[in-house]
Amino acid sequence: MAVSKEQLMELYREAVKASAFSYSPYSHFPVGAAILTDDGSVVTGANVENRSYGLTNCAERTAAFKAVSEGRLSFKAIAIAAPKADYPVGPCGACRQVLTEFADNDTPVIFGSREENVLVHTLGELYPFDSLHELASEKS
Repeated sequence: MAVSKEQLMELYREAVKASAFSYSPYSHFPVGAAILTDDGSVVTGANVENRSYGLTNCAERTAAFKAVSEGRLSFKAIAIAAPKADYPVGPCGACRQVLTEFADNDTPVIFGSREENVLVHTLGELYPFDSLHELASEKS
């Protein structure tokens, strides 16, 4: 299933809406994410901070874990919105690694600070040397 530019922008708008549910009292930097799953549903998440920063969870991982906990194990597109940023903010390394567990390298990722300031790349472009996929083939 190919994802159109219009679908990506709608997914980005869902990520913007999700950012309103961010719990970010320390950074004051809300982030929202929206994932289009194989079955056509959209699962959203927001960043959830903790005063122990290591226990903070990014919006992308919140959405991914929520999708998986609902039985959705394959992602077709990912959107990330950081409305208070001055520039498009891509997923951190931990999120990139988690997302590659459930999405192919050619999965589109749209991210930005507002609609007129988005970038679209594939997950493979954002995480080009994903050597952990070899482990997935071993568990089969």
